[in-house]
Amino acid sequence: MYLSRLILNPRSRQVRNELADPWEMHRTVCTALPDANYKDNEPTGTLFRVDLHPRTRVPTLLVQSRQKPDWSFLTKTSEFLENLEVSEARFKNYLLGENELPLEVKNPDYRELNLQLTNGQALAFRLRANPTKRLKESAKRIGLLREEDQHAWIQRKLEIAGAALINVNIVNEQFTHGKLFKEKDKALRLNFLSVQFDGVLQVKDANSLVNSIFTGFGSAKGLGFGLLSLARAG
Repeated sequence: MYLSRLILNPRSRQVRNELADPWEMHRTVCTALPDANYKDNEPTGTLFRVDLHPRTRVPTLLVQSRQKPDWSFLTKTSEFLENLEVSEARFKNYLLGENELPLEVKNPDYRELNLQLTNGQALAFRLRANPTKRLKESAKRIGLLREEDQHAWIQRKLEIAGAALINVNIVNEQFTHGKLFKEKDKALRLNFLSVQFDGVLQVKDANSLVNSIFTGFGSAKGLGFGLLSLARAG
């Protein structure tokens, strides 16, 4: 697995379009992965999430992928872009400029993701997810709007994944909009409940948790949901 980090330019028109419609960001992510098909809702093994810097509000795109990514199309010549059938103008100034970055920060950057977890370990986590339940009578999925239901959802998902929830802060975000994949008609846009979970978990089954991180949590993974990030607690 690979984890990419791209610090985006909030002044870029393309970035603003993608923040408003994650389906467009899904297409950009797939461009970096040779075997991915952006027309698929959830390309196998690919997850992404956008985090906003708490002070500057500069967006950072995190991408987890089974394939080694190639982000060179963001900086290559127009001839290279024509071969990819993407527009150079579309990605002009997509990344935050070098002169606006901290010293020695590469942008974009990626590394091989080698999760070495141990049972009993306590870790801080972040997850942006689309918590839902399926209605028995229609099999339709609906968003869980109440915080107590969202808390039960993340607790259950972590238990299934091989972890115990120690504590969590739940932030309800605005509904995320996405096109119905191939369709361009605005009337066919779908609304997805977006909830950010920040908390601490304890590893119960390290192998199971790693596998769950690779596959993601919840639904709508092709629209920026399901990527669980871990860090040292405290």
